[in-house]
Amino acid sequence: MISRILSLIFTCGLLSAAEPATEIRVLCWNLHHGVGEDGKLDLPRIAALIKAQQPDVVALQEVDNKCRRSGSVDQAAELAKLTGMSGVFGKAMDHDGGEYGQAILSKHPIGATKVHRLPGDGEPRIGFEALVTIGGKPLRMVSVHLDHQQDARRLKQAEALAAALGQGELPIILAGDFNDVPGSPVLQAFGAGWTAMAKKEPVFTAPASKPAAEIDHVLLRACEARGLLEVLPEAVASDHRPLVGVVMCER
Repeated sequence: MISRILSLIFTCGLLSAAEPATEIRVLCWNLHHGVGEDGKLDLPRIAALIKAQQPDVVALQEVDNKCRRSGSVDQAAELAKLTGMSGVFGKAMDHDGGEYGQAILSKHPIGATKVHRLPGDGEPRIGFEALVTIGGKPLRMVSVHLDHQQDARRLKQAEALAAALGQGELPIILAGDFNDVPGSPVLQAFGAGWTAMAKKEPVFTAPASKPAAEIDHVLLRACEARGLLEVLPEAVASDHRPLVGVVMCER
């Protein structure tokens, strides 16, 4: 579906080297299905932080869709409502009477979506992609959550996602919980053309209460960082701290 839409975009001549770059504010956050370090399920406090950062696009991981444990709420739809953004959900697996996966929020129109299923046993893992139109120009926004148990499995998932995203010309923002550190084989699997956004200190993102690991990242292709990513000092609302930064995408 996405490939047909992209072909139509190229045919219609929407891409031009003469068009200026677009500045995009990105937020990325593993939500722990809305449950914070205090054990409370509280989507409004998550939405309040997202809204305060005024992002253009948001990549979310560990999102519930009508699971009993989170009150049978469609969390992507509820967060979209609370933030005044559009929202879409990508299912990784069935869970607790509902679904569990990832979500993308955007203040701009969201078009086609695609779930990239990743290899490996254990908990099903996905990359979730949405085509977002910003200022009339297309952007591939991808949220990812890789395996946390086995290095080899995590690497295979990264390699599979890199292959699935292909070598297309559209800009891509790939953000999420990679469960691995800068310079690791997992981050290097995305290869030439990809750039990981550098963070300003402090760089650790998990666990939120006392961060000791830098495992959440934003990778770019056909975009470039405008400054450093910031790890926001939110220590309660989830078990990860959110990331926010600005990128410029050439179209």
